[in-house]
Amino acid sequence: MNLKQSNKINPLFSMSSMTDIIFLLLIFFMLTASFVTPSGLPVNLPSSKSSTITIQKVSVTITKDLKYFVNDKESSENTLEANIRDAIGNDDGLVVLHCDKDVPVEKLVNVAGIATSLEAKVTIATTPKK
Repeated sequence: MNLKQSNKINPLFSMSSMTDIIFLLLIFFMLTASFVTPSGLPVNLPSSKSSTITIQKVSVTITKDLKYFVNDKESSENTLEANIRDAIGNDDGLVVLHCDKDVPVEKLVNVAGIATSLEAKVTIATTPKK
């Protein structure tokens, strides 16, 4: 009696569904990574309970040694208003302040006042509290 299996198992594995999943994950991470724009300057940000991610157009950084940067370009305290005005342009501005936690509050308020006088919304960048 000769019993043969009519259904043979194919030992080949199709990778097409796996590559589809990999490409979808790649597209997802590329899209979500573009929303986070980190500041390239090393500052020690203060921490807060609620930290939201905003898409920033203008980034103003105040370092520990009181140097000012507008979109990673160094600026003096005297030319800060003109540089922020140029960076905002004609759009409704959103200014994100990256201020070191050791900087006096007076400097932070000064920059926030300049941005507010230019009719821009001001947000302070923080790190989430752990």
